[in-house]
Amino acid sequence: MKPALWQREAAPVSRRRLLFSLPSSKMAPGAPLPCTAQPPCPDPAVTRGPRLRLCWVRLRKALPGAVGAPAAPHGAFARPGCKMRLLLAALLLLAPLGAAFYLPGLAPVSFCEESEETESCKSLIELFVNRLDSVESVLPYEYDAFDFCQDKEEKRPSENLGQVLFGERIASSPYKFTFKKQETCKKVCTRSYDPGNSADKSKLAFLKKGMQLNYQHHWIIDNMPVTWCYDVEDGQKYCNPGFPIGCFVTPDGRVKDACVINSEFNKKNTFYLFNHVDITIMYHSGKDENWPGARLVMARLRPQSYKHTDENNLSCEGPPMEIPGEFTNKLNLVYTYSVTFEEKNNIKWASRWDYILESMPHTNIQWFSIMNSLVIVLFLSGMVAMIILRTLHKDIARYNQIDSSEDAQEEFGWKLVHGDVFRPPRKGMLLSVFLGQGTQIFIMTFITLFLACLGFLSPANRGALMTCAVVLWVLLGTPAGYVSARMYKTFRGEKWKTNVLLTALLCPGIVFADFFIMNLILWVKGSSAAIPFGTLVAILAMWFGISVPLTFVGAYFGFKEKPIEHPVRTNQIPRQIPEQSFFTKPLPGIIMGGILPFGCIFIQLFFILNSIWSHQMYYMFGFLFLVFIILLITCSEATVLLCYFHLCAEDYHWWWRSFLTSSFTAVYLFIYAVHYFFSKLQITGTASTILYFGYTMIMVLIFFLFTGTIGFFACFWFVSKIYSVVKVD
Repeated sequence: MKPALWQREAAPVSRRRLLFSLPSSKMAPGAPLPCTAQPPCPDPAVTRGPRLRLCWVRLRKALPGAVGAPAAPHGAFARPGCKMRLLLAALLLLAPLGAAFYLPGLAPVSFCEESEETESCKSLIELFVNRLDSVESVLPYEYDAFDFCQDKEEKRPSENLGQVLFGERIASSPYKFTFKKQETCKKVCTRSYDPGNSADKSKLAFLKKGMQLNYQHHWIIDNMPVTWCYDVEDGQKYCNPGFPIGCFVTPDGRVKDACVINSEFNKKNTFYLFNHVDITIMYHSGKDENWPGARLVMARLRPQSYKHTDENNLSCEGPPMEIPGEFTNKLNLVYTYSVTFEEKNNIKWASRWDYILESMPHTNIQWFSIMNSLVIVLFLSGMVAMIILRTLHKDIARYNQIDSSEDAQEEFGWKLVHGDVFRPPRKGMLLSVFLGQGTQIFIMTFITLFLACLGFLSPANRGALMTCAVVLWVLLGTPAGYVSARMYKTFRGEKWKTNVLLTALLCPGIVFADFFIMNLILWVKGSSAAIPFGTLVAILAMWFGISVPLTFVGAYFGFKEKPIEHPVRTNQIPRQIPEQSFFTKPLPGIIMGGILPFGCIFIQLFFILNSIWSHQMYYMFGFLFLVFIILLITCSEATVLLCYFHLCAEDYHWWWRSFLTSSFTAVYLFIYAVHYFFSKLQITGTASTILYFGYTMIMVLIFFLFTGTIGFFACFWFVSKIYSVVKVD
């Protein structure tokens, strides 16, 4: 079963082209829209399924009054307004720029044979290398750290902020191919290691450690991962966007990791290096299309291990390349490759990620996750509806019928605490700061997921997701300052300077301190994930130069506003709260309140943690957006439900409880992350363990603020609503 359109990343929207065309007045109802672009469109590379296309329409013949254009047919533009005229004029000006456009960096590239090379069609295919990572270690390393073959004129494509934060380090490689030129067992370079040289010993030891921890290469051709596809159980084929450096057979003869693919990998205490790759590049020919040359649609490889004895007569046959556990003799490692080209016209350029994503059979589990979440939401919605439509409606009707003072003395339940329910909470400063930060995170998450759902932040656009989230967080300081200041003023707070400073610095400061400590560990270990000093300065500049001033601006407008008016007055003397039963005490209610929201997200959380720590590709943003909406509803309803029960028990301390009820979901998230670490991961080493839990704490804090804010405002709206409809003497 293929993922639905709204959650597919096989052809990101940013690759797709949207078709704009002007329908003729004589067009039959339901007829397809015409396209008058030059050159002809639609482009067959992007016509698969319901994919959207964008074809700039030449309007010179259709726009009335255009120079040299014939008169427009009657009804073609019936009394266009000013806005329509401006739009058409803009399109007319843009039409000569070309027949189509793509978002920067995601346009298709055409390749031709060397003899047919032109400016728009090149013959050289460059292979880029990315960082190497492992499921047994959180520390990624750059390609050059392992002493592989290096490009003499190394080029590094410009990296965005998200790539730097995620530790991606893309560089050119010496693997360069000419389109349609087959190569067999071509030498790339030779690496020699002498046991008497301490530098050689450390380089080889690091290479062996990489094989022992199963570090994986990540290669890129034409912005597309080079995949290693192999058969798994039930006849399924799994395509991994990485392949191992090599493998290791332990001193007791246990075959580890990729050594299972070859029966010759059987010598004890021996490393087997994959020093040869068979690369197959598949392309979609443009012979019958409207673009020149061909477009690459798939790149696969198969890692091999060969012991090359004669560098001048390479055959890529024979025994595997063994590296003994004890380094005593001089060692030569020869790296080679073979490349073949295949024509695959049944795969469109816009669909070229499908074969990677379809090998990840998660869709059925995702639908189970959605159905599980919907059942929880329906249960909660039914409970809330029952309260509002039956219990609460009867309460309000009964309270409003009370006229005599004798009857008034018989009041009970939530109306009794009307004089205390809006009494300002203790630690109102901290609560208002949390609410401001939670609002900032909520808006950032919503916009980021919405853009990802549309495909603009797809895996093809590397680092875009993190870049978008960071930039949005920086720019959303204004709503954070406004909400924090407005709520603090509602709580009758007077230390407005402290409020603004804490809103701008407290939670971001905690995250940055944690992040900085993690970065120090990565820097000491020489990992590629260590953020350069210049980037750290840039992040601080964004924080103090943009986010903090915007927070002050939001706080200024928040303090200028009047406090939120409550529907009932607050008594001078607080009412005594009666003895509570076990279930209406604060802690049991808070613990119970976080269970249902966590039940909605735990399956999706598994895939998110897999994508972060097991280096799997996450592309199901449509499902994630749905789960996000369900989480909002669940947090709101669970908090409202428990808030009503506590008010009926005459406990009016609901401010902090409403925040903590839904934010307790973050505690369950942390418990699940601990379970995931011990049951699913094979991470070894103190540094990797500290890094895992350090980054997990950042996730937990962000989730704590986000869910707590949702629950608080849902409860605040509910309490204000129910007390606004009762008559109070």
